Amino acid sequence: MLHVVATPIGNLADLSPRAVETLKAADLIACEDTRRTWQLLSAFNIPRPEMISYREGNEERAGRRVIQAVQAGNSVALCSDGGYPGISDPGYRLIRAAVAAEIPFDVIPGASAVDLALLRSGLPTSSFTFKGFPPRKPGALRRFFKEEASLAHTLICFESPFRIGKTLQAAFEVLGDRECAVCLELTKLHERVERGYLSGLSAHFSDRKVRGEVTIVIAGSNPKFHAAWKI
Repeated sequence: MLHVVATPIGNLADLSPRAVETLKAADLIACEDTRRTWQLLSAFNIPRPEMISYREGNEERAGRRVIQAVQAGNSVALCSDGGYPGISDPGYRLIRAAVAAEIPFDVIPGASAVDLALLRSGLPTSSFTFKGFPPRKPGALRRFFKEEASLAHTLICFESPFRIGKTLQAAFEVLGDRECAVCLELTKLHERVERGYLSGLSAHFSDRKVRGEVTIVIAGSNPKFHAAWKI
């Protein structure tokens, strides 16, 4: 069996008892960074099993090893450095390979920055789209937002702490002055959420240095979430 295990995105207490038991029972753990995962195992007194790195760049070779291990009767756990492996992560390729090989797998639920950011934003939750990390080049970045310009759903994306200002400015230029929330260090000691409109937040983060993980949540195309409608 292949077990897709969600791990904490910050607060270690978010690792579920079911996830702990799954990791304890695993014959092999495929993870993004073996050092980070070993720290997690140590925190819960989980004996170290065989571990391999499964990350962007080696997923084809490591994936074949995982599939072979499951086919040989082993219990394999797949995890990333935080959250769900497969969400903005190459773990989805292993899941597809398992489906193609008709290998049974389950998903052990846990923390996700996408869901947490959506709820912390205070923006509508009935319909939303998550788009991973935006492209870096200015033209591609504008197209990234233009694809969503006329759609009513809430938009969620990840971003580097070094590019928040540029991404928010591009969103403002393409989408207009919509409500937005910038979620920083979710579930960690210094967690905070900056809410406002794209115009103000892009200016706020234009020269501000931040650290850690960033999730951006932007309102959809609805007048009541647009600054011009409030006047």
